[in-house]
Amino acid sequence: MDVLKPVYTEQNDCQDCYKCIRECKLKAIKVVNNSAQILQDDCIYCGTCTQICPVNAKKVRNDVEKVKKLLRHKKEVIVSLAPSFVTEFPDLSEKQLIAAIKSLGFKAVSETALGAQEVSRHVSDFMAEQEKGLFISSACPSVVEMIGKHYPQYRNNITPFLSPLLTHAKYLKETFGDKVHVVFIGPCIAKKAESDAFPELLDASITFVDLVKWLEEESIDPYLFPDSSQNDKFVPGKAGKGILYPIDGGMIMGVKNNTTATDAVYMTFSGISNIQNVLNDLDQFKGSGKLFLELLACDGGCVNGPGTSKSYSTALKRLEVINNTEEEEAFYLHTSFSIRRNFNSIVPIQHNKHSENSIKEALTMIGKYSEKDEINCGGCGYNSCREFAQAYLEDRSEPNMCVSYMRKIAQDKSSALLRKIPSGVVIVNDQLKVIEANENFARIIGGEIESIYEAIPGLADADLQKIVPFHKLFASVLATGEEHLERDVRFGSKMLHISVFSIQKNKMLGAIIRDMSEPFIQREEVVSRAKSVNQKNLETVQKIAYLLGENASETEEMLNSIVEFYTPSEME
Repeated sequence: MDVLKPVYTEQNDCQDCYKCIRECKLKAIKVVNNSAQILQDDCIYCGTCTQICPVNAKKVRNDVEKVKKLLRHKKEVIVSLAPSFVTEFPDLSEKQLIAAIKSLGFKAVSETALGAQEVSRHVSDFMAEQEKGLFISSACPSVVEMIGKHYPQYRNNITPFLSPLLTHAKYLKETFGDKVHVVFIGPCIAKKAESDAFPELLDASITFVDLVKWLEEESIDPYLFPDSSQNDKFVPGKAGKGILYPIDGGMIMGVKNNTTATDAVYMTFSGISNIQNVLNDLDQFKGSGKLFLELLACDGGCVNGPGTSKSYSTALKRLEVINNTEEEEAFYLHTSFSIRRNFNSIVPIQHNKHSENSIKEALTMIGKYSEKDEINCGGCGYNSCREFAQAYLEDRSEPNMCVSYMRKIAQDKSSALLRKIPSGVVIVNDQLKVIEANENFARIIGGEIESIYEAIPGLADADLQKIVPFHKLFASVLATGEEHLERDVRFGSKMLHISVFSIQKNKMLGAIIRDMSEPFIQREEVVSRAKSVNQKNLETVQKIAYLLGENASETEEMLNSIVEFYTPSEME
């Protein structure tokens, strides 16, 4: 089920704004019944959608209860703490943070950076053994997922080692025994996917946000712990250059420090968009030397991961990490066990090829009959109308996601309704320019207006001041902001009953006009029914105005209610 995955959608909260689709560079989201659902087979758990969702409908799986269960059963649990803790808790000393974490019931706290150092050593030796080729770091689990799922042609270019976290977890298990459980605390959501894939090494993963909330719930204030306890320190020791892993180029600093392969070219890139640009056409690399790429999914590195609560300058975060590096006291693992792995368990997604006819057919579903109709506005979340059409063919999108299509439907329906209303209707803006008018309005005004209406249905942009002599009624409502104004006005040989009302205060007006002098209408009947009929007309035109001005997507219910106003029994 979706909720068992690291990232999921709370369907009842989703407002189908499509912002997550717009921001997801890999389009790992599909819309089902107006709800944006995560495509788990495509998702790389970068956490972008959880950060940008305006209504917090995109959720991160909370594993705190799983960890609490381990502690309740008196299990020995060691924390693998991400090196970016210095950016999340910049005012806390290491001893205070360790003491606070241990007070929750953990046996000890160790630095994930120890595993990073070991990975750097293995990568350095590996690079020295290679004659040439392209090599990509395995450190970022989101990047590993991205390559495995979306760029499988580079799968064999990933350095064949466990990530720093999994390496560290394996070390803790080897050192403290299989009965020890390992829990990661850090900024990364993708680590949850690692715990799912390697449960024998990593029991659970929680974020810095989870930790802060947990401490608050337990009324634990880390600042109250002493900064001098000799028992509150990292086991088995403090890391060195591995602490640099959460910043751009941090891994390269460690690899180059150990490497003897001086002929290799090292590059670092962060952010999904940048990585996509790097990977595009990278298979054309034909260099005679070695190219090593350190790729990090989060812009600026792990210090800006989705599981952080501190948002401030990346430069300052980077400085915090660099200043925390103490090479003189550094502890290095030098393990004897293997940290080799392959990435065959990650299943590549299938990219379907769609014929041009299929794409054109899908485009016609949203009213795109030619290239000029493809405005590529991005309102649906996709970069182009064609990309949206391809998503539709793959059952990832729905026609009502197209803003321009739904606006046209709303306009067409409102125009049809205006034609059926027996009264004259006109809608104007604050300059008294006609936005929309129906045929009965043109007929009541008569003369050349009827001819103009035939040439320009709706009389769009016509100046009301040149059409009717009673335009001052409209100007008055605009100026005063009145909700509703009714007047009987003599217009030539006709007696008109005019109801002017505000649609948008001081900005848009509507009016319903009835010819009270028509021979089939008896004056007594008009007096007794005018108010009730006009009220119904008012409600109808207000709904039509909403359709015209607001790009309503849910029109069916409105239309049904409007039709009820004008059943034959009420128009007799």
